[in-house]
Amino acid sequence: MPLRRHPRLTACLAMALLLALPAAAETAPGEVDALFERVTDRAEALAGRPHDPGTGELPEALRDLDYDTYRQIRFRPEAALWGDEGLFSVQLFHTGFLFESPVRLHAVEGGEVTALDFDPARFRYDDAAAALPERDLSGAGHAGFRLHFPLNRADYQDEFAVFLGASYFRLVGRGQGYGLSARGLAIDTALPRGEEFPAFREFWLVRPAPEASRMTVLALLDSPSLAGAYRFDIAPGRNIQVEVTARLFARRDVERLGVAPLTSMFAHGDTTPRTVDDHRPAVHDSDGLLVHTGSGEWIWRPLTNPRSLRVSSLLDRDPGGFGLAQRERNFDRYLDLEARYDRRPSQWVEPLVPWGAGRVQLIEIPAPDETHDNIVAFWVSNTPLRAGERRELRYRTHTFGAEPAAAAPARVIRTRQGWGGVPGDPSPPPRSRRHFMVDFAGGELENLSPDQPVEAELTASRGEIHHLQTRPLPDGRGWRASFRLDPDGQQSSDLRLRLRLRDEVISETWNHVWHPDERR
Repeated sequence: MPLRRHPRLTACLAMALLLALPAAAETAPGEVDALFERVTDRAEALAGRPHDPGTGELPEALRDLDYDTYRQIRFRPEAALWGDEGLFSVQLFHTGFLFESPVRLHAVEGGEVTALDFDPARFRYDDAAAALPERDLSGAGHAGFRLHFPLNRADYQDEFAVFLGASYFRLVGRGQGYGLSARGLAIDTALPRGEEFPAFREFWLVRPAPEASRMTVLALLDSPSLAGAYRFDIAPGRNIQVEVTARLFARRDVERLGVAPLTSMFAHGDTTPRTVDDHRPAVHDSDGLLVHTGSGEWIWRPLTNPRSLRVSSLLDRDPGGFGLAQRERNFDRYLDLEARYDRRPSQWVEPLVPWGAGRVQLIEIPAPDETHDNIVAFWVSNTPLRAGERRELRYRTHTFGAEPAAAAPARVIRTRQGWGGVPGDPSPPPRSRRHFMVDFAGGELENLSPDQPVEAELTASRGEIHHLQTRPLPDGRGWRASFRLDPDGQQSSDLRLRLRLRDEVISETWNHVWHPDERR
């Protein structure tokens, strides 16, 4: 009989699925390590064979599902893996819509591995999806999974991490809403031959002890260029923290290997130099790239939605970390009650072993609206990955609000720019002249007397700079550095600005590239 007509029977079937799973048993750390070695061996063997895209077709019933129909397929909470038997539980995603490649899932309990086979009894099929259980869904598989933990209330398990689609995963901390995504790897992003999207093909979910506050997920990654074994040690809390170990095996030379990539969206905001027909003053999941260099400098790079593809590199050696941040946390800056961009998390990446020489690369892609992720940031080593080579990466990534815990003492809070002329001037300058205003707050600037000799230090790769000055903002809310730039024709200008108090640098470095063609 169709499940939609017998909800009580469906619930009983779902509970029976849970009872069929092995009894709770803790997996010892040594057993997890041994399993990760086996996944590593799988990845190495996989890299020694030609890439299999695994493009088997979904059951006919799931092909060409639209968004609205897919949304009517919901996992039954009572069928959650581990349920109420500990702090963690797992819910599964159905295939269909954009998610056409099933992933293999396994539960690991007491060192024993049990396959999580697809069963429609774990799902509710409502409204437009109600007829699906009457059709053949064998071979549907799962698209991914989400992890739950009592994050905001002791009596409710909140969703805090999602692994869904290619090598993407998303994290959300206490009081936050989903925004940017992390990825396992980025390969050849923004290169002419096209980007390669490595995909997680298989996962092992290690059951934590009942009172544990961390859990481990292992994954097998595959792509035309390489295969890899991943270990995620995940700790939920105010900010979600994940320690990542990745062991990569190259099938062929990789031109651009993007390590610890973050993907986000910037539609418009303070850096947008042209009129946007939108009642919301800003629309973005992140508003800047923050980098802590190996030399200890903090660099803030405001994001843009450019007219053409922009690729920027910040050269460094052994960086302290980098991340995409949503610094503006005030609802009034967005005025969006549905999207609540003011609650979107920021995310930080810090190496656990030195990364050597390379660059943090920022890619900004033109996007017509907020439905497109158009921002990507990752680390690229100067040492290329060649066919037949192995590389291990270890890093920590975590969510945060406006600032990571060890951020620079004085930070950029606002970037604005416009025409550099003065209203009513009988001999106005050309429209190409730009007036930049960069506001800083925090650190040494907090309650600093207005008569203190705060100075701006500014460099520009091209163009002429004039009218550089600093002034305190009203009510002790920080300081403003302002200047005017006359560009060198249509050449871009790489601008770097920071504040000094006497001989001491007291702010992070504001870094922005002005492209004259953005004004049109």
